[in-house]
Amino acid sequence: MKSAGDPLPDVSQNELQAMAYRDPLTGLGNRYRLRDKVRLIAAERADDPAPFTLGIVNLDGFKPINDLFGSEAGDEILCQVAFRLKACIPDGATVTRHEGDEFAILLPLVFEKLSAERLGQMIKDVLSAPYDLGDRHVRLSASLGFAVYPFAGAEFEELLKSAETALYRSKRRGRGQITVYSREIAQEMKRSTQLEQALRNAIIADAVEVYFQPIVRIRDASVVGFEALARWNDPDLGFVSPAVFVPLAEERGFIDALSHALLRKAAEAALSWPRELFLSFNLSSAQLMDSGTAGAILSTLSRVGLDPARLELEITETAVMTSADTAERIIADLRRVGVRIALDDFGTGQSSLGRLRDFTFDKVKIDRAFISRITVDRATEHIVRAIIAMCDGLGLEVVAEGIEEQADAEKLRALGCAMGQGYYYGRPIDAAATQHYLQQHLRIGDRSGESRETA
Repeated sequence: MKSAGDPLPDVSQNELQAMAYRDPLTGLGNRYRLRDKVRLIAAERADDPAPFTLGIVNLDGFKPINDLFGSEAGDEILCQVAFRLKACIPDGATVTRHEGDEFAILLPLVFEKLSAERLGQMIKDVLSAPYDLGDRHVRLSASLGFAVYPFAGAEFEELLKSAETALYRSKRRGRGQITVYSREIAQEMKRSTQLEQALRNAIIADAVEVYFQPIVRIRDASVVGFEALARWNDPDLGFVSPAVFVPLAEERGFIDALSHALLRKAAEAALSWPRELFLSFNLSSAQLMDSGTAGAILSTLSRVGLDPARLELEITETAVMTSADTAERIIADLRRVGVRIALDDFGTGQSSLGRLRDFTFDKVKIDRAFISRITVDRATEHIVRAIIAMCDGLGLEVVAEGIEEQADAEKLRALGCAMGQGYYYGRPIDAAATQHYLQQHLRIGDRSGESRETA
């Protein structure tokens, strides 16, 4: 047995250096090896700076698999990825383990965007094949970002940052994407980061507002409820479309904070409406994946003092299918206390009829894409007629979205559609203007206080 004073085994300088430059799990080079390789190629080409390419490969969905099957299985997958990458990269290329579930590829003979994309597609295909974990097989996709020297950076740190920016854009676009860095992409990512920070600040300052669009009974144009819609006017950015900032909030993980703030404001406004009017509010796909969503919604309603039976939540088929089991539990919990559920954008999904069979909804909203053509396209008219008849048979209420012309409203009334919304009946307006709208259209005047709820 060796004592504490015994000398350590002799380790040569070369061995120490090799250990410092090697990833112990996969045997690949590490970030330091990558840095030195990039600097060496750049120095060799200093007099005639011929391009070369640096790529980063990131495994999509690795963490859930690692959590589900354990770290040993995760390590085995990383080793298999390393083997596949070494086997498929071109002669003269170098693959290193960048960090975690990311790998870097140095490609001395890839000079431009098209070649990088072509190689990226090949790597993506290789990594998408099943991974053998003994008694099971798992599949992963990969996202890639490439940066071409010297256009994307003349120094290692700058080139690496450009490749990371390209990878980040790939991840934002979804799984299995390939991006080659450009100045346009850099500007896009910079604007996105600025927008994200501005939105975070707006949520903290409670500066994202709620507007309301009337939902009416088509036969007499009487108001039956309002849909709450998010509106954001930034002091520096100006008006930002919800089609931009809502997906951004979902993507960056703060949609819950935004949604809860908007629901609180919408519910507070609804307190001043006649009791028979409902509030329609949109839920995102991220919220339908969170088992705490139902509790959070009911907690907000309780604090504000709005009856859950006056709330109607709009969800899309895509959102439902993102996590069907969790979504089904959330819907059931909410309906149990009186909240109504509407299937939004009906007709645009790939299996909407199946959703009507598998989930319990109270209402269907026909997408505006059908309503906009109902008076000019015979086939569209028949589709809308069939949807209305089907919902009637299933005991579901129907709302037609995007009604902009009197002819649209008259056609829908003739087809038996009960409710509608769109610019023909009213544009989205703020809470104060909504009160004025109600006073005009419902003629409630001073008598409205008799039917209001109190917090």
